[in-house]
Amino acid sequence: MPLRITQRECSNCREVKQFDANETVLKVEGCLYIQDAELLEKICRDIRNETGHGLRLDLADLSFLDSESASVLCRLKREQDVTLDGLHLFIAKVIELTEAEAMVSGYLPKSDDKNQSQLEAVSKRRRLRLIR
Repeated sequence: MPLRITQRECSNCREVKQFDANETVLKVEGCLYIQDAELLEKICRDIRNETGHGLRLDLADLSFLDSESASVLCRLKREQDVTLDGLHLFIAKVIELTEAEAMVSGYLPKSDDKNQSQLEAVSKRRRLRLIR
């Protein structure tokens, strides 16, 4: 199923879920692949720059999400303060695991070229010892 994005303004919405005044809601339906997620990120940035409204993504009708597009959704949440609503259990778990992976990778020590070459040399020596 192709991706479908529908925009609606929620100024004083009278729905079951009470949204903030002057909030833009984007309903996302279908399969979300990396190219679509990057387009969605650009759309969110443009809407925020034009309107200044808060953004909410309604993902209740999202049927597929890969890990790369989940990382884009995490970036939207973290950098643009976009709210993600209507997540199914599987999709919520993919996003949760992607957020955890991003946090862990931020704590890993950064290796420079000198340290990397030293690690490679040690690893080669270990391999040579095993071959003897």
